[in-house]
Amino acid sequence: MDQVLFEIDGHIATITNNNPEKHNAFTDEMDARLFEILSELRTRRDVRAVIWQGEGKSWSSGRDVGSIGTNISGMPHHHLMLRGHEGIMQIFQLPMPIIVAIHGWAIGGSFQRALLCDIRIASSDARFMLPEVTHGVIPDTGGVAALYEIAGHGLVSDMVLTGRRLSAQEALSYGIVSRVVEPDELHDTAREMAERIVASPAATVETARWVIRNMSDPVLRRSLADEMIAQTYINRSDDFAEFRAARSEDRQPDYKGA
Repeated sequence: MDQVLFEIDGHIATITNNNPEKHNAFTDEMDARLFEILSELRTRRDVRAVIWQGEGKSWSSGRDVGSIGTNISGMPHHHLMLRGHEGIMQIFQLPMPIIVAIHGWAIGGSFQRALLCDIRIASSDARFMLPEVTHGVIPDTGGVAALYEIAGHGLVSDMVLTGRRLSAQEALSYGIVSRVVEPDELHDTAREMAERIVASPAATVETARWVIRNMSDPVLRRSLADEMIAQTYINRSDDFAEFRAARSEDRQPDYKGA
């Protein structure tokens, strides 16, 4: 069964996270399929709007916690990160906007990916978290730069450093999402928004998206480069080794700051 679904209906494409048993936590295979879809969308002139949604109880709970800090591919860590960055940065190259329809959890790297998209709407049960630091690593998908521009230093620091959970209404108040609707209205609202986009001239929509994107693109790209350096350092740090050892041995860690 495909865990990332892709369908096109007229001028509207829909991407669906389809790993509901794990709250749509992303696997390497799901990443590969998502990047394939984004690559195809880069060439589809008939598609004028994209809806990104999730099956089950959540849009996406990020990645399997057990995979954080692991590397079963054998690739150098910075090459592994580069592959992920190049895959998701295809969002920047699309001619059409992406509407992310979030319900349940949007956590970690998945939440960051949503932040890279054009429009986010949420159901009233949506919750948002960036818990990476509590797992010994940092957010590394570029979304924190977008969140910083949207909500500012204070909220970013709170969410990243403490793992604070944000409700849908709080996300709306900070501008992280542009609309909050009841759960049974989420799909129809996203579809209506996509249809309104499709009804406008395609060249105009693409140009408007390009102008908006260029306001933040340099900041996002610089953040991705910084994150690659920082995460590679953390992956090799003594403190991260101590973090994993303490978890494995069920003891309090003794961090040295190195």
